Formats: sequence, structure tokens, C-alpha cells
Amino acid sequence: MAPVSFHPLAERELKDAARYYDLESLGLGQAFLDAVQRTCLSISDHPQSGAVVLGGIRRRLVRRFPYALLYSVRSGRIRVLAVMSLKRRPMYWVGRE
Repeated sequence: MAPVSFHPLAERELKDAARYYDLESLGLGQAFLDAVQRTCLSISDHPQSGAVVLGGIRRRLVRRFPYALLYSVRSGRIRVLAVMSLKRRPMYWVGRE
């Protein structure tokens, strides 16, 4: 199981999305966080399973929500670069490490 860390901007995107979902429906923000956590665990168990989107950057979809985690794997460590809304401009995260 590889350790997972979040880029500071990805951490902010995660919190902003959870806050948005909680405003939509109480408890939905926690459901989003739980879904992201399950995705992180799956990535940790199978880091190479995400689709390659650019160079060494991979993408895994978050179940039930229109979001994806974009991540890189280096030296056995996973770095989530973006918690990306699938409705947002697709390459905004390029340049994050």
C-alpha cells in the first residue's frame, strides 16, 4: 500500500467540493469525502490502474460524483495533484507537482 498525499491546491479543491455538496444537501459533503477516500485507497492498492492522461499523470474517477483524482506515482509515493470536477476546463492543473 503506497502512501497518498495531496498537493495543497488539490486539498483546497477537495474541501471546496465537500462544502458545496453540503450546501446542496446536508451529509452529501461527507458522502463525497468518503467516496474520495475509497478512491484513494484503491489508488494506493493499485497505483498503476489509473488511465494515463499526460506523461506520468494518471486519472481515477470518483464513484457517484462527477469528479476525478489526478495523481502521479514517484518513488512508491502517490501525489494527488487535483480533485478535478469533470465539468471544469480539463487541463487547468497542468504544472502541479
